[in-house]
Amino acid sequence: MRIRKYDRGYSRRRFLELTAKGMLGAGVLSPVWDAVAANGGFEASYPDELLSIEEYTKGSMKPGDTIDADNVDVVQDLLDPIRFTQIKQMGRKLELVPAVTDMTRLSPVDYIEASLRNRGRAAFDAKGNVVTDEGKPWIGGLPFLEPKDGLEVFVAITLSWGRHDVSFYPVKDYALNPDGTQAYYYEVVWVEFHPVGRVTIDPKPYWPGHEDWLRYQSVLFTFPNDAKGTSFLSSWYYDQSKFPKLQGYLPQFKRVRRFPASQRFEPLIAGSTLYLSDAWAAGDPYLTWGNYKVIGRGPFLAGLSENWHSEDENWEGGVHGGPKGITFWDTKVELIPEVIVVEAEPTSYPRAPISKKRVWFDARTLLPVNMVSYDRRGEPFKSFDGTYSLYENGSQSVADGSRPYWSWCNVHAHNVQSNRMTRLVQVKNLHGHEMSVNDLSVYEDYLTVQALRRMGT
Repeated sequence: MRIRKYDRGYSRRRFLELTAKGMLGAGVLSPVWDAVAANGGFEASYPDELLSIEEYTKGSMKPGDTIDADNVDVVQDLLDPIRFTQIKQMGRKLELVPAVTDMTRLSPVDYIEASLRNRGRAAFDAKGNVVTDEGKPWIGGLPFLEPKDGLEVFVAITLSWGRHDVSFYPVKDYALNPDGTQAYYYEVVWVEFHPVGRVTIDPKPYWPGHEDWLRYQSVLFTFPNDAKGTSFLSSWYYDQSKFPKLQGYLPQFKRVRRFPASQRFEPLIAGSTLYLSDAWAAGDPYLTWGNYKVIGRGPFLAGLSENWHSEDENWEGGVHGGPKGITFWDTKVELIPEVIVVEAEPTSYPRAPISKKRVWFDARTLLPVNMVSYDRRGEPFKSFDGTYSLYENGSQSVADGSRPYWSWCNVHAHNVQSNRMTRLVQVKNLHGHEMSVNDLSVYEDYLTVQALRRMGT
Protein backbone atom coordinates (compact mmCIF):
# COMPACT_ATOMS: atom_id res chain seq x y z
CA MET A 1 0.00 0.00 0.00
CA ARG A 2 1.33 3.43 -0.99
CA ILE A 3 1.07 6.25 1.54
CA ARG A 4 0.39 9.63 -0.14
CA LYS A 5 2.40 12.47 1.34
CA TYR A 6 0.73 15.34 -0.50
CA ASP A 7 -2.98 15.87 -1.15
CA ARG A 8 -4.70 18.34 -3.53
CA GLY A 9 -5.11 20.85 -0.73
CA TYR A 10 -1.34 20.96 -0.21
CA SER A 11 -0.70 22.10 -3.80
CA ARG A 12 -3.30 24.85 -3.59
CA ARG A 13 -1.93 26.11 -0.29
CA ARG A 14 1.62 26.01 -1.63
CA PHE A 15 0.69 28.02 -4.77
CA LEU A 16 -0.96 30.67 -2.60
CA GLU A 17 2.00 30.79 -0.24
CA LEU A 18 4.61 31.17 -2.99
CA THR A 19 2.56 33.78 -4.86
CA ALA A 20 2.06 35.83 -1.69
CA LYS A 21 5.85 35.85 -1.22
CA GLY A 22 6.39 37.04 -4.81
CA MET A 23 8.01 33.72 -5.75
CA LEU A 24 6.65 32.78 -9.17
CA GLY A 25 9.39 30.36 -10.18
CA ALA A 26 7.99 27.00 -11.26
CA GLY A 27 7.85 24.11 -8.83
CA VAL A 28 5.90 23.08 -5.74
CA LEU A 29 8.29 20.70 -4.00
CA SER A 30 11.51 22.11 -5.48
CA PRO A 31 12.48 24.63 -8.20
CA VAL A 32 11.90 23.27 -11.72
CA TRP A 33 14.99 24.82 -13.27
CA ASP A 34 17.27 23.38 -10.60
CA ALA A 35 15.92 19.96 -11.55
CA VAL A 36 16.30 20.68 -15.28
CA ALA A 37 19.93 21.74 -14.76
CA ALA A 38 20.57 18.48 -12.95
CA ASN A 39 18.88 15.95 -15.25
CA GLY A 40 16.57 17.65 -17.78
CA GLY A 41 13.38 16.49 -16.04
CA PHE A 42 11.23 17.96 -13.29
CA GLU A 43 9.18 15.09 -11.85
CA ALA A 44 10.65 15.77 -8.41
CA SER A 45 9.35 19.35 -8.48
CA TYR A 46 5.67 18.41 -8.27
CA PRO A 47 3.49 15.94 -6.34
CA ASP A 48 1.91 13.08 -8.31
CA GLU A 49 -1.50 14.72 -8.47
CA LEU A 50 -0.06 17.56 -10.60
CA LEU A 51 1.75 15.25 -13.03
CA SER A 52 -1.08 12.84 -13.84
CA ILE A 53 -4.63 13.62 -14.92
CA GLU A 54 -5.66 10.24 -13.55
CA GLU A 55 -4.27 11.13 -10.12
CA TYR A 56 -5.74 14.64 -10.26
CA THR A 57 -9.26 13.43 -11.10
CA LYS A 58 -9.00 10.42 -8.73
CA GLY A 59 -9.42 8.02 -11.62
CA SER A 60 -12.31 9.82 -13.34
CA MET A 61 -10.18 10.60 -16.43
CA LYS A 62 -7.00 9.20 -17.91
CA PRO A 63 -4.80 9.56 -21.02
CA GLY A 64 -6.70 8.29 -24.05
CA ASP A 65 -10.02 9.67 -22.81
CA THR A 66 -11.86 12.41 -24.69
CA ILE A 67 -13.20 15.47 -22.92
CA ASP A 68 -16.64 16.33 -24.27
CA ALA A 69 -19.92 17.90 -23.17
CA ASP A 70 -20.81 14.86 -21.06
CA ASN A 71 -17.73 14.88 -18.81
CA VAL A 72 -16.18 18.36 -19.07
CA ASP A 73 -17.54 19.34 -15.65
CA VAL A 74 -14.97 16.97 -14.10
CA VAL A 75 -12.13 19.18 -15.36
CA GLN A 76 -13.82 22.60 -15.43
CA ASP A 77 -11.27 23.98 -12.97
CA LEU A 78 -8.50 23.07 -15.44
CA LEU A 79 -9.95 25.08 -18.35
CA ASP A 80 -10.45 28.73 -19.19
CA PRO A 81 -14.13 29.75 -19.39
CA ILE A 82 -14.16 30.04 -23.18
CA ARG A 83 -12.92 26.51 -23.89
CA PHE A 84 -15.33 25.19 -21.26
CA THR A 85 -18.22 26.84 -23.13
CA GLN A 86 -16.92 25.62 -26.50
CA ILE A 87 -16.94 22.05 -25.19
CA LYS A 88 -20.22 22.32 -23.30
CA GLN A 89 -22.23 24.13 -25.98
CA MET A 90 -20.42 23.95 -29.34
CA GLY A 91 -19.29 20.34 -29.59
CA ARG A 92 -15.58 20.89 -29.08
CA LYS A 93 -13.61 17.86 -27.89
CA LEU A 94 -10.13 17.48 -26.40
CA GLU A 95 -8.16 14.23 -26.29
CA LEU A 96 -6.08 13.61 -23.17
CA VAL A 97 -2.45 12.47 -23.49
CA PRO A 98 0.23 11.80 -20.84
CA ALA A 99 1.99 14.85 -19.43
CA VAL A 100 5.51 15.55 -20.69
CA THR A 101 8.13 15.78 -17.94
CA ASP A 102 11.22 16.30 -20.13
CA MET A 103 11.98 19.98 -20.65
CA THR A 104 13.74 19.28 -23.96
CA ARG A 105 10.36 18.35 -25.44
CA LEU A 106 8.73 21.64 -24.40
CA SER A 107 11.00 24.20 -26.11
CA PRO A 108 13.95 24.20 -28.54
CA VAL A 109 17.01 22.68 -26.87
CA ASP A 110 19.23 25.64 -27.81
CA TYR A 111 16.77 27.98 -26.12
CA ILE A 112 16.70 25.84 -22.96
CA GLU A 113 20.49 25.70 -22.82
CA ALA A 114 20.70 29.48 -23.25
CA SER A 115 18.17 29.95 -20.43
CA LEU A 116 20.36 27.95 -18.07
CA ARG A 117 23.60 29.49 -19.31
CA ASN A 118 22.32 33.05 -18.86
CA ARG A 119 20.44 32.44 -15.62
CA GLY A 120 20.54 35.43 -13.30
CA ARG A 121 21.99 37.85 -15.86
CA ALA A 122 18.79 39.72 -16.79
CA ALA A 123 17.65 43.06 -15.38
CA PHE A 124 15.53 46.04 -16.44
CA ASP A 125 17.12 49.32 -17.44
CA ALA A 126 15.68 52.70 -16.45
CA LYS A 127 13.08 52.56 -19.23
CA GLY A 128 12.01 49.00 -18.46
CA ASN A 129 13.84 47.20 -21.26
CA VAL A 130 15.54 43.89 -20.52
CA VAL A 131 19.33 44.15 -20.46
CA THR A 132 22.21 41.99 -19.30
CA ASP A 133 24.32 42.62 -16.23
CA GLU A 134 26.58 44.57 -18.63
CA GLY A 135 23.72 46.81 -19.76
CA LYS A 136 23.52 45.28 -23.24
CA PRO A 137 20.48 43.84 -25.10
CA TRP A 138 19.38 40.41 -23.94
CA ILE A 139 21.57 37.47 -25.01
CA GLY A 140 19.01 34.69 -25.39
CA GLY A 141 16.79 32.27 -23.53
CA LEU A 142 14.36 33.07 -20.73
CA PRO A 143 15.44 36.31 -19.04
CA PHE A 144 13.76 35.50 -15.73
CA LEU A 145 13.67 31.81 -14.83
CA GLU A 146 12.23 32.69 -11.41
CA PRO A 147 9.96 35.67 -12.20
CA LYS A 148 8.82 37.88 -9.33
CA ASP A 149 5.85 39.63 -10.96
CA GLY A 150 3.54 39.63 -13.98
CA LEU A 151 5.84 41.73 -16.13
CA GLU A 152 8.78 39.35 -15.64
CA VAL A 153 6.48 36.50 -16.69
CA PHE A 154 5.42 38.35 -19.84
CA VAL A 155 8.72 39.62 -21.23
CA ALA A 156 10.10 36.27 -22.41
CA ILE A 157 7.43 35.61 -25.04
CA THR A 158 7.61 39.22 -26.26
CA LEU A 159 11.37 39.03 -26.76
CA SER A 160 11.25 35.74 -28.65
CA TRP A 161 7.95 34.52 -30.08
CA GLY A 162 8.88 31.22 -31.70
CA ARG A 163 12.05 30.62 -29.64
CA HIS A 164 14.10 30.10 -32.79
CA ASP A 165 16.47 32.70 -34.24
CA VAL A 166 14.61 32.49 -37.55
CA SER A 167 11.21 30.90 -38.19
CA PHE A 168 9.46 30.44 -41.51
CA TYR A 169 5.88 29.19 -41.22
CA PRO A 170 3.58 28.31 -44.13
CA VAL A 171 0.08 28.71 -42.67
CA LYS A 172 -3.44 27.78 -43.73
CA ASP A 173 -6.03 30.25 -42.43
CA TYR A 174 -9.74 29.38 -42.24
CA ALA A 175 -12.28 32.08 -41.31
CA LEU A 176 -15.69 30.75 -40.29
CA ASN A 177 -19.10 32.45 -40.11
CA PRO A 178 -21.28 32.32 -36.97
CA ASP A 179 -23.35 29.55 -38.58
CA GLY A 180 -20.24 27.39 -38.91
CA THR A 181 -19.81 27.77 -42.67
CA GLN A 182 -16.48 28.80 -44.16
CA ALA A 183 -16.38 32.49 -45.08
CA TYR A 184 -12.77 32.81 -46.27
CA TYR A 185 -9.73 30.66 -46.84
CA TYR A 186 -6.22 32.10 -47.04
CA GLU A 187 -2.73 30.73 -47.50
CA VAL A 188 -0.14 32.75 -45.64
CA VAL A 189 3.61 32.82 -45.09
CA TRP A 190 4.66 34.12 -41.66
CA VAL A 191 8.35 34.92 -41.02
CA GLU A 192 10.16 35.81 -37.76
CA PHE A 193 13.80 36.92 -37.70
CA HIS A 194 15.68 37.87 -34.52
CA PRO A 195 18.81 40.04 -34.79
CA VAL A 196 19.42 39.97 -31.00
CA GLY A 197 19.23 37.25 -28.36
CA ARG A 198 20.32 34.65 -30.91
CA VAL A 199 21.07 31.21 -29.53
CA THR A 200 21.70 29.09 -32.63
CA ILE A 201 22.89 31.09 -35.64
CA ASP A 202 26.24 32.84 -35.84
CA PRO A 203 27.06 35.54 -35.12
CA LYS A 204 25.62 35.14 -31.61
CA PRO A 205 24.07 36.80 -29.67
CA TYR A 206 23.74 39.83 -31.98
CA TRP A 207 23.67 40.48 -35.71
CA PRO A 208 26.22 43.32 -36.07
CA GLY A 209 24.63 46.62 -36.95
CA HIS A 210 21.14 45.51 -35.89
CA GLU A 211 21.48 45.63 -32.09
CA ASP A 212 18.73 48.28 -31.84
CA TRP A 213 16.14 45.97 -33.41
CA LEU A 214 14.32 43.17 -31.62
CA ARG A 215 12.74 41.38 -34.58
CA TYR A 216 11.80 41.62 -38.20
CA GLN A 217 8.50 39.93 -38.96
CA SER A 218 6.53 39.67 -42.19
CA VAL A 219 3.31 38.12 -43.41
CA LEU A 220 2.63 37.33 -47.08
CA PHE A 221 -0.72 36.21 -48.49
CA THR A 222 -0.28 33.75 -51.35
CA PHE A 223 -3.93 32.69 -51.90
CA PRO A 224 -6.64 33.45 -53.04
CA ASN A 225 -5.81 35.48 -56.11
CA ASP A 226 -7.55 38.65 -54.90
CA ALA A 227 -5.31 38.65 -51.81
CA LYS A 228 -2.18 37.20 -53.42
CA GLY A 229 0.82 39.50 -53.02
CA THR A 230 -0.58 41.43 -50.06
CA SER A 231 2.22 41.60 -47.52
CA PHE A 232 3.20 43.41 -44.34
CA LEU A 233 6.57 43.99 -42.71
CA SER A 234 6.76 44.81 -39.00
CA SER A 235 10.14 45.99 -37.71
CA TRP A 236 10.34 45.98 -33.91
CA TYR A 237 12.64 48.34 -32.05
CA TYR A 238 14.49 46.80 -29.12
CA ASP A 239 13.12 49.69 -27.05
CA GLN A 240 9.78 48.28 -25.95
CA SER A 241 8.24 51.72 -25.42
CA LYS A 242 8.26 52.32 -29.20
CA PHE A 243 5.66 51.09 -31.65
CA PRO A 244 7.02 48.82 -34.41
CA LYS A 245 7.49 50.27 -37.86
CA LEU A 246 4.74 48.75 -40.03
CA GLN A 247 4.91 48.74 -43.84
CA GLY A 248 2.77 46.93 -46.34
CA TYR A 249 2.36 46.21 -50.03
CA LEU A 250 -1.15 46.21 -51.46
CA PRO A 251 -1.28 44.86 -55.03
CA GLN A 252 -4.23 47.05 -56.01
CA PHE A 253 -2.12 50.17 -55.34
CA LYS A 254 1.16 48.63 -56.57
CA ARG A 255 3.25 50.35 -53.95
CA VAL A 256 4.62 49.99 -50.43
CA ARG A 257 2.97 52.26 -47.88
CA ARG A 258 3.48 53.03 -44.20
CA PHE A 259 0.71 52.03 -41.80
CA PRO A 260 0.01 53.48 -38.33
CA ALA A 261 1.70 50.93 -36.08
CA SER A 262 -0.52 51.87 -33.12
CA GLN A 263 -3.59 50.48 -34.90
CA ARG A 264 -2.98 46.89 -33.83
CA PHE A 265 -6.55 45.87 -33.08
CA GLU A 266 -7.85 45.42 -36.62
CA PRO A 267 -7.87 42.31 -38.86
CA LEU A 268 -5.07 42.18 -41.41
CA ILE A 269 -7.44 40.73 -44.00
CA ALA A 270 -11.20 40.43 -44.56
CA GLY A 271 -13.03 37.92 -42.37
CA SER A 272 -10.22 37.25 -39.93
CA THR A 273 -10.66 37.58 -36.17
CA LEU A 274 -6.88 37.71 -35.69
CA TYR A 275 -5.23 41.05 -34.85
CA LEU A 276 -1.54 41.95 -34.88
CA SER A 277 -1.92 42.42 -31.14
CA ASP A 278 -2.95 38.77 -30.70
CA ALA A 279 0.23 37.19 -32.08
CA TRP A 280 1.67 34.77 -29.52
CA ALA A 281 -0.58 36.54 -26.95
CA ALA A 282 2.15 39.22 -27.03
CA GLY A 283 1.80 40.98 -30.36
CA ASP A 284 2.71 44.42 -29.02
CA PRO A 285 5.82 45.80 -27.30
CA TYR A 286 5.37 45.01 -23.62
CA LEU A 287 5.94 48.60 -22.45
CA THR A 288 2.95 49.76 -24.53
CA TRP A 289 0.87 47.70 -22.09
CA GLY A 290 0.82 48.12 -18.35
CA ASN A 291 -0.72 47.23 -14.99
CA TYR A 292 0.63 43.69 -15.24
CA LYS A 293 -0.59 41.59 -12.35
CA VAL A 294 -0.70 37.93 -11.41
CA ILE A 295 -4.28 36.88 -10.71
CA GLY A 296 -3.99 33.12 -10.42
CA ARG A 297 -1.82 30.05 -10.28
CA GLY A 298 -2.49 26.33 -10.49
CA PRO A 299 -2.83 23.32 -12.83
CA PHE A 300 -4.31 23.62 -16.34
CA LEU A 301 -5.04 21.62 -19.49
CA ALA A 302 -3.39 22.65 -22.78
CA GLY A 303 -1.83 21.20 -25.93
CA LEU A 304 1.92 20.82 -25.48
CA SER A 305 2.69 17.54 -27.27
CA GLU A 306 1.48 15.02 -29.87
CA ASN A 307 -0.21 17.72 -31.96
CA TRP A 308 2.03 17.38 -35.02
CA HIS A 309 -0.11 15.54 -37.57
CA SER A 310 2.64 13.55 -39.25
CA GLU A 311 0.02 11.20 -40.72
CA ASP A 312 -1.12 14.07 -42.97
CA GLU A 313 1.21 14.77 -45.89
CA ASN A 314 0.95 18.51 -45.25
CA TRP A 315 0.50 18.27 -41.42
CA GLU A 316 -3.00 19.74 -41.40
CA GLY A 317 -4.97 17.30 -39.25
CA GLY A 318 -8.69 16.91 -38.75
CA VAL A 319 -11.54 19.15 -37.58
CA HIS A 320 -14.79 18.71 -35.69
CA GLY A 321 -17.55 20.50 -33.78
CA GLY A 322 -19.68 23.56 -34.42
CA PRO A 323 -22.85 23.69 -36.55
CA LYS A 324 -21.13 22.26 -39.65
CA GLY A 325 -18.51 20.04 -38.01
CA ILE A 326 -15.53 22.22 -39.04
CA THR A 327 -15.12 24.77 -36.23
CA PHE A 328 -12.31 23.22 -34.17
CA TRP A 329 -9.02 21.49 -34.84
CA ASP A 330 -8.62 18.00 -33.41
CA THR A 331 -6.47 18.74 -30.36
CA LYS A 332 -4.59 16.75 -27.74
CA VAL A 333 -4.10 18.24 -24.30
CA GLU A 334 -2.21 17.27 -21.17
CA LEU A 335 -2.10 18.31 -17.54
CA ILE A 336 0.24 21.23 -16.97
CA PRO A 337 1.19 21.09 -13.28
CA GLU A 338 1.42 24.85 -12.94
CA VAL A 339 0.34 27.90 -14.90
CA ILE A 340 0.67 31.56 -13.98
CA VAL A 341 -2.29 33.73 -15.02
CA VAL A 342 -1.36 37.33 -15.83
CA GLU A 343 -3.60 40.28 -16.68
CA ALA A 344 -2.43 43.39 -18.54
CA GLU A 345 -4.06 46.56 -19.88
CA PRO A 346 -3.38 48.38 -23.20
CA THR A 347 -2.17 51.60 -21.60
CA SER A 348 -0.76 53.13 -24.83
CA TYR A 349 -3.83 52.44 -26.99
CA PRO A 350 -6.68 54.83 -26.08
CA ARG A 351 -8.83 53.53 -28.95
CA ALA A 352 -8.29 49.85 -28.25
CA PRO A 353 -11.55 47.89 -28.29
CA ILE A 354 -10.34 45.83 -25.35
CA SER A 355 -9.83 46.80 -21.72
CA LYS A 356 -7.49 43.99 -20.70
CA LYS A 357 -6.18 40.58 -21.64
CA ARG A 358 -5.74 37.55 -19.43
CA VAL A 359 -2.98 35.10 -20.40
CA TRP A 360 -2.24 31.64 -19.01
CA PHE A 361 1.51 30.87 -19.04
CA ASP A 362 3.08 27.47 -18.46
CA ALA A 363 5.10 28.29 -15.34
CA ARG A 364 7.92 25.94 -16.38
CA THR A 365 8.60 27.40 -19.83
CA LEU A 366 6.69 30.72 -19.63
CA LEU A 367 4.96 29.83 -22.89
CA PRO A 368 1.47 31.30 -23.36
CA VAL A 369 -1.05 28.48 -23.66
CA ASN A 370 -4.27 30.50 -23.64
CA MET A 371 -5.51 34.09 -23.81
CA VAL A 372 -8.87 35.77 -23.28
CA SER A 373 -9.35 39.47 -24.03
CA TYR A 374 -12.16 41.62 -22.65
CA ASP A 375 -14.07 44.52 -24.18
CA ARG A 376 -14.36 47.97 -22.62
CA ARG A 377 -17.34 46.82 -20.53
CA GLY A 378 -15.24 44.01 -19.07
CA GLU A 379 -17.08 41.28 -20.99
CA PRO A 380 -15.19 38.43 -22.72
CA PHE A 381 -14.39 39.49 -26.28
CA LYS A 382 -11.96 37.05 -27.91
CA SER A 383 -10.09 33.91 -27.04
CA PHE A 384 -6.78 32.74 -28.45
CA ASP A 385 -5.59 29.20 -27.80
CA GLY A 386 -2.95 27.18 -29.59
CA THR A 387 -1.02 23.95 -29.42
CA TYR A 388 2.67 23.09 -29.51
CA SER A 389 4.61 19.94 -30.22
CA LEU A 390 7.97 18.40 -30.88
CA TYR A 391 7.79 17.44 -34.55
CA GLU A 392 8.78 13.87 -33.84
CA ASN A 393 6.55 10.81 -34.02
CA GLY A 394 8.13 7.38 -33.88
CA SER A 395 10.40 7.07 -36.88
CA GLN A 396 9.23 10.37 -38.39
CA SER A 397 10.68 13.74 -37.48
CA VAL A 398 11.41 17.20 -38.86
CA ALA A 399 14.99 18.35 -38.39
CA ASP A 400 16.13 21.46 -36.56
CA GLY A 401 19.83 21.06 -37.19
CA SER A 402 20.78 17.83 -35.43
CA ARG A 403 17.62 17.79 -33.29
CA PRO A 404 13.87 17.44 -33.91
CA TYR A 405 11.97 20.65 -34.64
CA TRP A 406 9.80 22.14 -31.89
CA SER A 407 7.08 24.69 -32.69
CA TRP A 408 3.42 25.65 -32.58
CA CYS A 409 0.96 23.48 -34.50
CA ASN A 410 -2.49 25.11 -34.65
CA VAL A 411 -4.42 28.08 -33.27
CA HIS A 412 -8.03 29.06 -32.60
CA ALA A 413 -8.91 32.78 -32.53
CA HIS A 414 -12.57 32.98 -31.49
CA ASN A 415 -14.57 36.21 -31.31
CA VAL A 416 -17.06 35.04 -28.71
CA GLN A 417 -19.32 38.06 -29.18
CA SER A 418 -19.83 37.64 -32.94
CA ASN A 419 -19.13 33.87 -32.78
CA ARG A 420 -16.69 34.13 -35.67
CA MET A 421 -13.77 31.73 -35.63
CA THR A 422 -10.37 31.87 -37.31
CA ARG A 423 -8.42 28.61 -37.40
CA LEU A 424 -4.70 28.54 -38.27
CA VAL A 425 -2.41 25.57 -38.85
CA GLN A 426 1.30 25.38 -39.60
CA VAL A 427 1.78 23.22 -42.68
CA LYS A 428 4.79 21.79 -44.47
CA ASN A 429 4.47 23.50 -47.84
CA LEU A 430 2.38 26.09 -49.67
CA HIS A 431 3.11 26.28 -53.40
CA GLY A 432 6.87 26.09 -52.93
CA HIS A 433 7.01 28.06 -49.67
CA GLU A 434 8.34 25.31 -47.39
CA MET A 435 8.69 25.39 -43.63
CA SER A 436 12.22 26.13 -42.49
CA VAL A 437 14.02 27.03 -39.31
CA ASN A 438 17.11 29.21 -38.77
CA ASP A 439 17.59 29.97 -42.46
CA LEU A 440 19.29 33.37 -42.77
CA SER A 441 18.37 33.74 -46.45
CA VAL A 442 14.76 34.60 -45.56
CA TYR A 443 15.87 38.10 -44.54
CA GLU A 444 16.63 39.19 -48.10
CA ASP A 445 13.76 37.14 -49.52
CA TYR A 446 10.95 38.28 -47.19
CA LEU A 447 12.02 40.98 -44.71
CA THR A 448 12.99 44.10 -46.64
CA VAL A 449 10.99 46.75 -48.49
CA GLN A 450 12.46 45.44 -51.74
CA ALA A 451 11.19 41.97 -50.80
CA LEU A 452 7.67 43.36 -50.25
CA ARG A 453 7.66 44.79 -53.76
CA ARG A 454 9.07 41.62 -55.27
CA MET A 455 6.57 39.38 -53.46
CA GLY A 456 3.71 41.63 -54.53
CA THR A 457 4.55 41.32 -58.18
